[in-house]
Amino acid sequence: MSLYTKQEWFSNIKGDTLSGIVVALALIPEAIAFSIIAGVDPKVGLYASFCIAVIIAFTGGRPGMISAATGAMALLMVTLVREHGLEYLLAATLLTGVLQIIAGYLKLADLMRFVSRSVVTGFVNALAILIFMAQLPELTDVTWHVYAMTLAGLGIIYLFPYLPVIGKSIPSPLVCIVVLTAVYMISGMDIRSVGDMGELPDTLPVFLWPSVPLTLETLWIILPYAMMLTVVGLLESMMTATIVDDLTDTPSNKNRECKGQGIANIGAGLMGGMAGCAMIGQSVINIKSGGRTRLSALIAGVVLLMLVVFLSDLVSQIPMAALVAVMIMVSIGTFSWESIRDLKKHPLSTNIVMLATVAVTVSTHNLAIGVFVGVLLAALFFANKVGNILYIGSREIEAGKEREYQVVGQVFFASSERFTAAFDLKESIEKVTIDLSRAHFWDVTAVQALDRVVIKFRREGTEVELVGLSEASATVVDRYAVHNDPEAVEKLMGGH
Repeated sequence: MSLYTKQEWFSNIKGDTLSGIVVALALIPEAIAFSIIAGVDPKVGLYASFCIAVIIAFTGGRPGMISAATGAMALLMVTLVREHGLEYLLAATLLTGVLQIIAGYLKLADLMRFVSRSVVTGFVNALAILIFMAQLPELTDVTWHVYAMTLAGLGIIYLFPYLPVIGKSIPSPLVCIVVLTAVYMISGMDIRSVGDMGELPDTLPVFLWPSVPLTLETLWIILPYAMMLTVVGLLESMMTATIVDDLTDTPSNKNRECKGQGIANIGAGLMGGMAGCAMIGQSVINIKSGGRTRLSALIAGVVLLMLVVFLSDLVSQIPMAALVAVMIMVSIGTFSWESIRDLKKHPLSTNIVMLATVAVTVSTHNLAIGVFVGVLLAALFFANKVGNILYIGSREIEAGKEREYQVVGQVFFASSERFTAAFDLKESIEKVTIDLSRAHFWDVTAVQALDRVVIKFRREGTEVELVGLSEASATVVDRYAVHNDPEAVEKLMGGH
């Protein structure tokens, strides 16, 4: 057995086995609920969760992360299922997998470096809030028994680890589910259970090629949905991988994760399942229950299938209150409580980005839109900050004859107006020297600003000399500058 295999698969057998069982139990009601959201039979979500969890264990780039059917993906399927049916959803799932594999080979996961920490924090907090809000229907208009069971479950989850000897050896969420299920079965109390969520499948999944016409018309129907599923699926998976990286203090291969998600979705589509992606809630359950390697995801998928197919009578007896307690634990553990404390010491722009990401994500229930808004705001604040880091000083070398300007900082679209305004273009002087040795020109807008300064000086009869242009800036300036081209000058300044 190679060292790689041991580390990735068998370095934490006990922890991965127990955490995998916990995850499998928590996956069942969620998979059913997401199927209902998408408008398909519960087995579509359950088969998808099984296939994706098992396949991603082998193909994914983040050991310990759980992938399955998710609510974010289910929301995108509603219209397609309503207008065209399940077969088109399965075809869209296959296409989603192909697009995700292509994204992996194009290394689009590298774009994650443009997502700032404040956006990640906002994403985490929003997801924690959404996870908690998703539990509220189970706590609304119910008898006191549900609240008692939920509180008892939270008590077990948080207090069991303090018991000597066994407290650290068995995941407390698993103990919570087992104990509350036993109490429910013995007492016979009238509260909702997993069996009330929907009918569990009684057969194993089989190979199922979507029965849709192989035409361009079909492609145009499923392509928009597949593209949305691809973007949301990869975005949620990459963000979840980043969070698990932080929780475990280990790196992940995000481009491999893109390919792995694609292969897993193709597998799900061929087994009658819907598209899915990484699940932050289940991943946090896995990590907090002791899961660390690929084995935990494999066990979660296999145990899930065994439970719903062979032990459905027992699984249907699990009270929803037990799973609500587990998900509330996930919500509390996921939320970044330090971000509230840090509001006073972090810059205002950082706080705005974080809070905007939370607000948009929670209000739209769309993680992609929330992250997009956060990234956009972070980029605008960054551009404004860098644009202000520009100093242009001048000194008179010879009275009435020569002046030198020294440019220090970054010149690009956000600072180009400040650059132009810093020069006295009406000064009657024979020669101007512009020292650019400590400046950097980034884009066409910056070069155009330089063109305007040079051209306007020359129109006043002033000789202009540019000195110290760095090699990096010269590649942009030499390519786009027109101040030495008379025809281009006339065109540029024609309206000025």
